Amino acid sequence: MNDTSLYRYLDATQKVKIDPEGYLVKQSDWDHSVAALLAADEGLALTEEHWELIRVVRDFYTRYEMAPAMRPLVKATKQALGEEKGRSVYLMRLFPGSPPKRLARIAGLPKPTNCL
Repeated sequence: MNDTSLYRYLDATQKVKIDPEGYLVKQSDWDHSVAALLAADEGLALTEEHWELIRVVRDFYTRYEMAPAMRPLVKATKQALGEEKGRSVYLMRLFPGSPPKRLARIAGLPKPTNCL
C-alpha cells in the first residue's frame, strides 16, 4: 500500500500528517497551532476575523458532520456573525479563491463536498 501522506512540522519535534491536498489525515491532530501552520502554508496570517469563521465552520461540522460548501457557509456565517459578515464577498476577502476549501483545511476538517 502506497502512503501518499505528507507531514508539516509544528516545531523541531512535532509534526502533523496531511493528505496530498493539504487536509489533516487525523482531525484529532487539530489545534490552534496546527491551524496557524496550515494557514501559513496558504499564505495567511490568522486574525480575529479568520478565527470567527474557523469557529463557524467547526460548529457547522459538529452539527452536520460535514464541512460546508459555499452556500451553506454563507448562511451559517450570516446566522452566527450577522448580515455584513454573512456575504461571499467578505469570505472571499479573508479566504481568497475557495473560502469553503481553505476554511475547512485550516479548521482541520475534511474537504467540503461539491468543492472542486
